[in-house]
Formats: sequence, C-alpha cells, structure tokens
Amino acid sequence: MTGWRLLLTRPAEESAALAAELAAAGIYSSSLPLLAISPLTMTEAQRALIAGLDRYCAVIVVSKPAARLGLELVSQYWPHAPRQKWFSVGAATAQILADYGLDVSYPQRGDDSEALLAMPEFKSAVGGDQPSVLILRGEGGRELLADRLRSIGAQVDYLEVYRRVLPSYPPATLSRRVEVERLNALVVSSGQGFEHLRQMAGDSWPMLGCLPLFVPSPRVAELARSAGAQHVVDCRGASATALLAALREHPAPAF
Repeated sequence: MTGWRLLLTRPAEESAALAAELAAAGIYSSSLPLLAISPLTMTEAQRALIAGLDRYCAVIVVSKPAARLGLELVSQYWPHAPRQKWFSVGAATAQILADYGLDVSYPQRGDDSEALLAMPEFKSAVGGDQPSVLILRGEGGRELLADRLRSIGAQVDYLEVYRRVLPSYPPATLSRRVEVERLNALVVSSGQGFEHLRQMAGDSWPMLGCLPLFVPSPRVAELARSAGAQHVVDCRGASATALLAALREHPAPAF
C-alpha cells in the first residue's frame, strides 16, 4: 500500500487532515486544493428558515462546511437549538453537529444520500403526516434527497450557506505537480471536485485521465468514466477510512 503517491484535491483544511492520516499509514500525498469554500450572504428568506427551525421534524446537513456555517446561523437565533433529529451523510459532519449538542445520526455504511435514505432512524423521523425537512448544503447539488422526500409528501426547504469555487493557480500547475512529485493516483471527494480537476487538467487530461482516480460514490465514478477516466476506484465513501480501505484493495501501479 505504501507504493501509492496521491494527489489530494479537497479544501485545504480537509486535505491537511487527510494527508496526516495517510502519512500515519505510510502513504505519500501531495495537496492541491481544487475546492475553496466561499460563504454566501444570507437573504431575509433564508434567515427566516433558521428562525423557524423548530417547525422541521428533521434537518439534513450534507457536508462539514454546511455544518459549521449552519451552526453559526443557528447560534444567532437559538440560544438552545430545538429538539429534533439531525442527520448527516458522513461521520465527520455528524461529529461537528454532535459537538454542538445536537441529536444526530448518520449511515454506518456508505457516505451518500442513498445510505441516508435507507436508515431506519431517518425513515422514522420523516414518517409522520406532512413532514417538513430542512436541508443545509452548498449552492447547487443533487436533488435526490428532496425528490425522494417530496415523493412521500414531505415539504423540503433548502438553506444554501456557501458555494464551492476553484482556487486560482498558474497554468499547468496540476500536470507539473504530478510529474515533479511522481504522483501515481488522484483523489476527489465530490462531483464538483472532479469537474474542477478536469478543468485544471486542460490539455493534460488524456495523460492524467490514465492515472487511477479514487472517488467517493458510484455517481462520481460514472461522471469520471464518462469524461474519459480510465481507472476509476469507487471508495463508497469520502472518509479517510474508506480511502485507506480502497488503497489496500488495489495495488499501486508499477510506473
């Protein structure tokens, strides 16, 4: 497993944390953040959603930035958060919510919307008459959660608290980093992360697309394959644990 030399593309703070866990396992990595978090200015309508937080039977938080920024808003309106069920799609996001004192659950297997929807605790929380659900997330994103909830008669509101942007780098930064540091695999944590990787690669994509690419879900795997990635590994989760498990299952390339 130590033959891997990985390019990490998460936001800077998350890449640093992941790099530390990889180093502890003897794996070399190099961080080139391709996602930066830009908080959004809240509208009056969005602030009203937080002010009316107590009317939701469940709150879903889809990422760590959504948790941090969402809780900042909650603290402005609620000295003590209402008693309701909170859900996340991953353990790291859940920990942020739990540290705030919230009653939070997350899927034990799988870090994606499908796993969350299958949870008995989630089904119970939204199983009443005309349930109302608030989803905290970044700008844009998948509609699967909302579509499924609306199909059972739930009212769904979005509170978008940030947007993901591509940091500015000099031309050819990505390909040069891979070449100079002899990196032999790429890691992305979301569909937008892959889109930014593809954008940064530019004319170098045919070469970079031949490297093993570790992705967090079947959806991102399909996105990558459709764009020409030759060797896609679905980690079935965005956590360090999921990535390490995938690295153990796949031998590092000999080149």
